[in-house]
Formats: sequence, structure tokens, C-alpha cells
Amino acid sequence: MTPMPPTQSEEDPLRPHSYDGIQEYDKSLPNWWLYTLYITIVFWVGYWAYYEWFRVGRSEAEIVTTAMSQIEAARLATTQLDDASLWQMSRNATFVAAGKVIYDSNCAACHFASLRGKAENPAAIGPDLTDTMWTHGGKPTQVYELINKGVLAKGMPTWGPVLGARKMGEVTAYIMSKHQEGESIVIAPAATP
Repeated sequence: MTPMPPTQSEEDPLRPHSYDGIQEYDKSLPNWWLYTLYITIVFWVGYWAYYEWFRVGRSEAEIVTTAMSQIEAARLATTQLDDASLWQMSRNATFVAAGKVIYDSNCAACHFASLRGKAENPAAIGPDLTDTMWTHGGKPTQVYELINKGVLAKGMPTWGPVLGARKMGEVTAYIMSKHQEGESIVIAPAATP
């Protein structure tokens, strides 16, 4: 049985050119294909305007910086808490942001949202956390231990069982983000309540 050549109708004329002995029908593209093309062009114009003309969307550098910060935060979350790791946490935006949320909900009542405490209002309970004068030590591990154990005689509750190790590390990172590593620390004498 020999194959029958395709029948050509008057509606489908052949194009006059021939490549490698192959001739093409002279048909227009299907509508669904054309609509897809037009929608893609409109999407491209909107995408380009969003990211390049108006610069509303985040740049690739911002996306990479955020991702690297999250990776660093995940790595730091599993490390042993010492002064070096707490200083690194205090320079990580993810830890500082999480620490600020915890600080605002638990610590701001006594130390104020500005961390200024008694420096802002002498009648406040909590001391200033932004200066270099510390009563119980100003190293990150000392601040962490103070948050963990508290000082009940001065009105500082024990936050360890309430917050847990990770959240205490985040709050410590937030407090230490207001300080510089290696700054001079002055130990103030303990005042009676």
C-alpha cells in the first residue's frame, strides 16, 4: 500500500519557497498562540516597569543579602552561646529584628522602647541599656545570664523559663546591637532599690 499524498485545498495554498525539498502551507498562527504572545508581551512590560523603571520590587542584591542573613541566623542559632557568637548575632538583622519584637513585648515596660530606662525617666524601674555603664557586667554573656536569672531584689524577673534559650539570645542580640564590640565597660556600684 503506497501512501497517498496529502490533498491540497484551495484554502491552504503552499508558500512559494522550498527548503531542503520541503514546502510549507501558508497558514496564519492559531489565535490561542497569538493571545499567549500578546499576554506575554504585556506581562513583560509590567514586570520591567515594576523592577526597572519604578524600582518597586526588591533588587537581586537585597534578595541575596536577606537570604544570606537568614542562613547566617540559622547557623548562629545552633552555635554555643559565647561572647563572640552573641556579638555576631547582634550584627545579624534577622536576630536583631526578632529580638526587638521580644524586647517590645516583655522588656519595654521597665526599660522603655528606647532602651533608655532611668535615663529617660528617673522613676523607671529598669536601667539604661544604651550606655556603657553596667551594674551586672556588660559582656554579652553577662547580659544573657542577667536575662536568664534576673535580679528579683531590683524588680528584674527571671526570664529564662519564660523565654527559653533562643529568645533570650535574640533579646541579648538586640540589646548588644546598640553597642560596639570592644567598647569600654564601666561597672557601676549596685544601688539599693
